[in-house]
Amino acid sequence: MSKLPNGWIQLALGEAIQIQKGKKPIGLGPKGKDRLIPYINISAFETKQVEEYAPEQNVPRCEESDTLLVWDGARAGLAGRGIGGFIGSTLARLTSDLAAPSYIYYFIHSNYRYLNTNTKGVGIPHINPIVLAELKFPLPPSGEQTRIIIKLEELLADLDSGVAELKAAQKKLTQYRQSLLKTAVEGTLTQEWRDCNPPKESGAQLLERILVERRARWEAKQLAKFAQRGVTPPNNWQKKYPEPIRPDITELPQLPEGWVWTSVDQLIFDSSYGTSVKCSYEGDGIPVLRIPNISRGSIDLHDIKFSTTKIAFDEKDFLTIGDVLIIRTNGSIGLVGRAAAVIDELPSQYYFASYLLRLRCTDNFSVHRWLLTALSAHSGRKWLEARAASSAGQHNISLSTLLTMPIPLPPQEEQLRALNRLDEAYDSITQQEDAILLLVKQCAAQRQNILRAAFSGQLVPQDANDEPASVLLDRIRIQRVEKAKQPKPRKTKKKESTMVTRKLVDVLTEAGDWLPAQEAFNRCGINDGAQTEVIETLYAELRQLDKANRLAVEAVADVQGRKIYDKLKLLVS
Repeated sequence: MSKLPNGWIQLALGEAIQIQKGKKPIGLGPKGKDRLIPYINISAFETKQVEEYAPEQNVPRCEESDTLLVWDGARAGLAGRGIGGFIGSTLARLTSDLAAPSYIYYFIHSNYRYLNTNTKGVGIPHINPIVLAELKFPLPPSGEQTRIIIKLEELLADLDSGVAELKAAQKKLTQYRQSLLKTAVEGTLTQEWRDCNPPKESGAQLLERILVERRARWEAKQLAKFAQRGVTPPNNWQKKYPEPIRPDITELPQLPEGWVWTSVDQLIFDSSYGTSVKCSYEGDGIPVLRIPNISRGSIDLHDIKFSTTKIAFDEKDFLTIGDVLIIRTNGSIGLVGRAAAVIDELPSQYYFASYLLRLRCTDNFSVHRWLLTALSAHSGRKWLEARAASSAGQHNISLSTLLTMPIPLPPQEEQLRALNRLDEAYDSITQQEDAILLLVKQCAAQRQNILRAAFSGQLVPQDANDEPASVLLDRIRIQRVEKAKQPKPRKTKKKESTMVTRKLVDVLTEAGDWLPAQEAFNRCGINDGAQTEVIETLYAELRQLDKANRLAVEAVADVQGRKIYDKLKLLVS
């Protein structure tokens, strides 16, 4: 950092802020008369929408003037404005008696990348408290802090407004791209052309040609296997040909004249999973395409990793024109099924990673490009997402499921006409998307430049009349010492109780309706640290009510049928 202006000082961030980790409160549920305190978990932090509330209790609480910091997870180090309420265990609140709240927020915000890339922990990353505490923190005079905040909010508001407009333009282009795909796979894009150009070959006839080619390739592959083993093909070996899966068209819409419904399996002659071999940027093996290389329907070769061990492949195993790569598994459902086709010859031999599937079409037809169109259209995305299985936070589309996907197949001439129309439109859309993306990146860089200027004393002029930050620091240090000398309030020891504060029957009578079991227990006085005797007293009453047929118990489940909790209700005797 360059030399700071007069009146500024630099100190470790740990001396300027106080950190309090969150803790999940008990008794969470919908907002009610006994649950009024918002619970700020990671979801509420991201969306600013509170879904759960808690009763009053002694757990860390955030104020709107505080800075919230994501402490655990992939986005550890992300800063946000405070939200009033109890904070969850994956968040921490930052406060300061030296710097203005907004000054702290903007400083942490400007250091997100550094904090996020210097975490600790295996598996789930966590903020490294030493890294956070040792951040070099430039402290200006209090008056200048105020001027910096005002200027920052002015400049960043203008910048954010511009970025919002760019994002809106991006969304419109995405919607336009989808509308084009929809008209293509439904036939409206080429309706006028179709009316004036009766097909020489129907979609059904094209499918027959594809199926003949599919079988011929299977037979050639089998003969090659026999020759490799040095054996004579057995009689009737051709009868072992696995017929492709036919599409289920019972609920599919009617297609334009000359079109036919087919399946993915009918349109391809081979399919395979990728390699799970370890790859890195420094590897000296073959280049292996990954999920980042699937971009807007094309193969993006800008971010390539290489296998770290030698892989034995035949020439035919490498990617070639006619191949379609599909993302089969990802934590984001929106990425599952995203595809790219190999349209042009690749500059060298490439393979693909295990998170991808390859569908192999012949390059004698335009099928691979049409298949990509159908997979990318809204109807295709809807079909794929509805059939993706979910487990441990990952979504997956299996090859066996993918092969059954119905695909509308027009005559080849009409296919080519539609694909050419799409290419023409895509050229313009892609140019606009690239221009917007560049502007968004420039805005991000400008944001960092503004923040850098703010924390180096170059954003606003200094005022010689401001109290130097060193004087402020000395005064705060004295105040901290004096505060530490003050006797802490004595904690009165709670008497151990062998009785429940309130009887369950009284709590349920007062509720008059269903009550979550945990909430009922809380109202009875059963909280963390309750004595065993107290708990036993409550359970004894619970058994008595149940035995007397005065208690209704009902399980509450989520949308997948998994039990979340029990709820209780007192029956009228």
